[in-house]
Amino acid sequence: MYGIQSWGENLRLLVELSATAAFALSGLMEAARKKLDVVGICVVGFLTAFGGGTLRDLLLDQRPFFWVQHVGVLWGVLGLCVLAMLFMRHRHFELTEKAIQWPDALGLGLFAATGVHHALAAGMPGLVAVMMGLVTGVFGGVLRDMVCNEIPTAFRDHRPYAVCAFAGGWVYVGLWQFDAPGWAALTACVVVTAGLRGLALWRNWQLPAWHV
Repeated sequence: MYGIQSWGENLRLLVELSATAAFALSGLMEAARKKLDVVGICVVGFLTAFGGGTLRDLLLDQRPFFWVQHVGVLWGVLGLCVLAMLFMRHRHFELTEKAIQWPDALGLGLFAATGVHHALAAGMPGLVAVMMGLVTGVFGGVLRDMVCNEIPTAFRDHRPYAVCAFAGGWVYVGLWQFDAPGWAALTACVVVTAGLRGLALWRNWQLPAWHV
């Protein structure tokens, strides 16, 4: 039993690390596209990677924060920002908004899953857990776009974004209620959230906009 629990914790840690890397990558790509210097790129990468998880931990009153508890991850994000910037400059990587959308979609799914898990593990109701997943998945990107002087993608892109995290969160909650294995709920949430966002980008699905 202890081995199964330990494996589950390692899986959740791996998911959170993967989400951090994916969002850090989307942040540094947006910062580089805006032609920020190395300090600006590292700051935007940090905010994108850790903003949502930090707000989640604040709302759930959990300490220490993920990036405080795992300082190596913080070093990894800073190193990723510097190395990726050098690589993209050397390879003349084209920093288009479309290129940023795919690591962002992956990070959305991964972070939504970890947010829901943390809330359910803390004994929160299903709706609160889904909202924590949404906050974890969306808020980092909101901070990224605000710092880069853009209306956040979650608000201006009419293709479903937060809605995808909301749907994936309920998949996690439903499987949790039926006592499904933790890895199954985690994987299903990631697949549904990131998959829906990917389909929305591919098929150009649009949410109805407000027309005056």
